[in-house]
Amino acid sequence: MWITLIGGIDRLGQHYQEVAREAGVKLRIFNRAEAGLCKKIGHSRAVVIFTGNISHQARILAVGAAKARGIPIYQYHSCGVCTLRKCLGCLKLGGTAAGPAAIGSLRM
Repeated sequence: MWITLIGGIDRLGQHYQEVAREAGVKLRIFNRAEAGLCKKIGHSRAVVIFTGNISHQARILAVGAAKARGIPIYQYHSCGVCTLRKCLGCLKLGGTAAGPAAIGSLRM
């Protein structure tokens, strides 16, 4: 299963990958807006956005691409490793404390 992470801190990339491996998930990380970002998130099971660390434009592009493909979006202001761990745990259970994964955005 592929999860796309948009945002975050460059130096935590290795830790994000480690948490994803522990959860049995393959993680793609984009720390900033890139050319072709919309195409790159196309086959993800979910998109996690750390809103405190990306531009508004990158967030708008990612949300638009995910919605167009029916991919659930999880948005967090925090960008810590524990935040990602909690999000991946929720995805593994098929939902969150706020409801099923299909609800869309979850803000912390």
